[in-house]
This record gives sequence, C-alpha cells and structure tokens, in this order.
Amino acid sequence: MRKMLFLAGLVLVAAAAWAQAFTSTPLKVGETAPAFELQGSDGKTYSLKQFAGQEAVVLAWFPKAQTKGCTIECKSLGEQAEALRKYKVALFAISVDKPEDNKTFAENLKLPYPILSDPSRETAKAYGVLKGAPVSARNTIYIGKDGKVLLVDDSIKTETAAADMLKHFEQLGIEKK
Repeated sequence: MRKMLFLAGLVLVAAAAWAQAFTSTPLKVGETAPAFELQGSDGKTYSLKQFAGQEAVVLAWFPKAQTKGCTIECKSLGEQAEALRKYKVALFAISVDKPEDNKTFAENLKLPYPILSDPSRETAKAYGVLKGAPVSARNTIYIGKDGKVLLVDDSIKTETAAADMLKHFEQLGIEKK
C-alpha cells in the first residue's frame, strides 16, 4: 500500500511539473511585448526590435505544422496576403516547430510570409501561449509600433483568420501604407 501511495505521489508530482513546464501567463493589453529573435521559414532571422517605430507586428501562433486546422489558418492568411499587405504590419505565423518543419510547411502552402520557429518554447512562454501542452495555443498577438501589446486574440476561427485579422487592423487603427 505504501508503495502504491508513493508511486501515485510521484505521478502527481511529474504531472504538475509537466503542466508547469508548458504553461505560461498570457500577455495583457498595454504591456511591452517581450523581445524575440527567431528564425523564419525563409532562412532569415527576425526580431521585434527591427520593426520598432516602423510598423506593427502580428504574431499568429498556431499549434503544429502540417495539421488540418493550422493548414486552414495559414492558407487563409496566404490567400488574403494582398489585402493584409495594405497595412503597415510585419505579419508572421509562428509555432514551436523546428525550423525545417516550418520551412517545409511554408513551401508546401506557398506562403507569401515567413513562419517563425520557436523550438525552445522560450518565446512562446514569454508570450503566454503555452496552455499546459508542448505546443502553442492558437493565439494572434497584435503589437503596436511602440512595442506595446494592442490585442491578444485567443478566439481564432481558422477559416476566417485573415478576414478577422483585417477587421482587427481597422479596429486597432493600424495604419495603411
């Protein structure tokens, strides 16, 4: 009986450690967005600071490359790329997948924007998109030219991701080019 209780305790401790490792606190509107420097599917490295003062940054977090919902969401953004480009926005899809996985995913979908890779999950944790799983939640984070969080959208509809993003651009007053 003691051994069973001990093993049950170990399982509980392990489960709690797992959940803590893959859980983070969501960002709040008005906070300064955490700095990042991540590799894109196009082979370039991108950082938040390179867009400071110039244009807004949108990070469309998705759980896993090559999955149905993520494919639908990324294709939606790709199909509306022309409309999205009318705004002063640096748009990135982003996941915790390895760079080579996101590169293949972006090439297969012929995406006109890069997918950033965060395999260490450090940026995902800083951005509050880890919800107790080893993949990110489907969240889109809008960051102003001043580096402040404008919106954290956690109710993404994959089929209308681009149309919803365009509505948010208007609501947030993001400048057109």
